[in-house]
Amino acid sequence: MRRHLLAPARSLAADPQSVLTVVERLGLLQFDPLEVPGARNHDLVLHARVGGYRREWTDQWLYGAERRLIELYNKSLNLVPLAELPWYRLTWDRNRPQYEEGILNEQAAVAEAILARIESEGAHSTASFAEHGHAIDWWWAPTRAARAVMEALFVSGRLGIARREGNRRHYDLIERLVPDEVLAARRPVEEQMRHRLLSRYRATGLTTPTAQAEVMYSAGSAAERRTMTAKLVEQGVLAEVALDGVRGPYYVLAEELPMLELPDRIAQPTVAFIAPLDPLAWDRRLLRDLWHFDYLWEVYVPQAKRRWGYYVLPVLFGDRLVGRIEPRIDRRQKALRIIGLSWQEGFSPRAEDGFVDAFDQALSAYSAFVGAEHVEWQASQP
Repeated sequence: MRRHLLAPARSLAADPQSVLTVVERLGLLQFDPLEVPGARNHDLVLHARVGGYRREWTDQWLYGAERRLIELYNKSLNLVPLAELPWYRLTWDRNRPQYEEGILNEQAAVAEAILARIESEGAHSTASFAEHGHAIDWWWAPTRAARAVMEALFVSGRLGIARREGNRRHYDLIERLVPDEVLAARRPVEEQMRHRLLSRYRATGLTTPTAQAEVMYSAGSAAERRTMTAKLVEQGVLAEVALDGVRGPYYVLAEELPMLELPDRIAQPTVAFIAPLDPLAWDRRLLRDLWHFDYLWEVYVPQAKRRWGYYVLPVLFGDRLVGRIEPRIDRRQKALRIIGLSWQEGFSPRAEDGFVDAFDQALSAYSAFVGAEHVEWQASQP
């Protein structure tokens, strides 16, 4: 928990610089547009670590005059340091032939019109190209041609996200968003794959090359990951560790080994609500083996099959995952509704020293963060 900047929670200074501190530690933040609990996933990750966090601080580094972060596909759509682009452009290079021979060729007139208008006028969203609204087959379902083409130009490195209005993307030419020297830099493919795998160890802080897709997607095959991991150990970048009672081996960043020498208790445990795509929660198997906590983000699970709820956040108390909470924001009423709350078997919140006060502080901080003026509990909640 100390390594994840969660012991104590919300302890980083209320300052935009703290966003970069978190990204430097974790390497990346995962983007997801859903705001059901009142904030997007990466904002939840940052709120749990940064006191008084405000979402415009991240937007400042993503879209402001001094860009330090960029949205790129790695494990998924991630926020990564702009300076690390040369190690992440492998996705662009691999996507470009596929899309240039496919949709960008088939919809060449649409692509040329979009690029010409953006070049002459600056950033535009898909809403600016209503004349190209005919439907075409795309990733998951038929989609308007303008949107599909702009997404293809984005994932192949021709366009970048200049800003967002809500979740509406406004695209601009990538050369306007990235400094020339960064855009021109190239790294060997092997080095990029090494960096991509290392990004998963940086994010989780503790994992294995055989971890499931939630951790390792697009980081090479299992055999490739084992080979690269062995090289990283040999180079002194990773260190192998054993976990009592858990099959391994597992690996940590070698430079973080001194953290294992710190006291093994947290003096004043705090409570934090953990985002479903927080790097702490990526490795579901490790959650079960190490924390004895079973968790699945159930937004894509049919309602009848859900165990805990639609958008449920794990409840962290000190170094234990003790329960699950489902907050839901009603912006019109400025109300934070708690529609689900449950505890791990054997955990009694009122009997746990310091928990009620810590939970109250976490709930107050969360309410302020999402702009709620009061909290409402469902009648069925104890």
